[in-house]
Amino acid sequence: MVYVAIAAIVLVSCVPQRKLEESQNREKACQDELAALKTTSQVNEAKVKDMTEQLANDKRDLDGIRKDTMVLGNNYRILTAKYEKLNQLNDQLMDKYGKQLSNSEKDNAKLSGDLQATQAQLLKKQDDLNALSLQLNTLSIQLNRQKQNLDSLSTQLQLREKRVNELEAVLKQKDDAAAALKKKLSDALYNFEGKGLTITQKNGKIYVSMDESLLFASGKTAVEPKGVEALKNLAKVLDQNPDINIMVEGHTDDVPMHGNGDIKDNWDLSVMRATSVTKIILQSSPNIDQKRISAAGRGEFFPLDASKTAEARKKNRRTEIILTPKLDELLKVLGSN
Repeated sequence: MVYVAIAAIVLVSCVPQRKLEESQNREKACQDELAALKTTSQVNEAKVKDMTEQLANDKRDLDGIRKDTMVLGNNYRILTAKYEKLNQLNDQLMDKYGKQLSNSEKDNAKLSGDLQATQAQLLKKQDDLNALSLQLNTLSIQLNRQKQNLDSLSTQLQLREKRVNELEAVLKQKDDAAAALKKKLSDALYNFEGKGLTITQKNGKIYVSMDESLLFASGKTAVEPKGVEALKNLAKVLDQNPDINIMVEGHTDDVPMHGNGDIKDNWDLSVMRATSVTKIILQSSPNIDQKRISAAGRGEFFPLDASKTAEARKKNRRTEIILTPKLDELLKVLGSN
């Protein structure tokens, strides 16, 4: 019968252990993805900075192009005016040429040369006007491309800023919820803080750590009355916060146990203590959904102080209740992006 009981206890403890590992894997995946997103956000911020600098450069280039366009426009108008004057001069020369046809061949040759020179100048001015027109068309195309690039960069920047703002809002909401929960726990466990019980907030989680002296007699798994009172106060807060996942972890020191009964080693002791605490929480508040809570034994392998002193070992003999706000909203934001 003893072996059957031990097998049952091990089987029960394995199921929460698997749930813990699955929960930790999901949480680690979320944390890894969050870290990746933060890294991506930092990279995006650097890109945004580069885009902003490129935008400023493009604006300066655009201003230069506009100035060049104004200069070319002025040159175009000046050449057009000269072209018109040359046309007028050509008309005058043609008129003069017609009136002086009867003059000497020398005068006629001079007039003919002047006419040819004037025509050559007109052709050159026409070529200059055509070149200016081509330059204006090229500048217009460049301006349109610059505008399209600026519009695209602006759209990308707005989308990235929106995503970063959404993530920051969800993370702030998560941190605020953890801080509010910590305050509620501090209020409910005021009489126990500093007397074998500490409450800390770390990485978006709340850690309620209870020393062995508050919960258990040495080597025992039954919770002492003062520990039961503390766990009942804790259960009231957990009952009022249904969006909190609960992990109960038992920890021992590194002194080996050599028991002959149900408790054969530190693994057994840590698992049974975690299970005892879990049962008291559930019994104190039957409304807590049992799917929210997991119990696990850590044995001696996660010490707070690795020293071999009596004080360090006393510190390591503890039960930690780890409270994690659900990450549904954060996962929705990550999924939508």
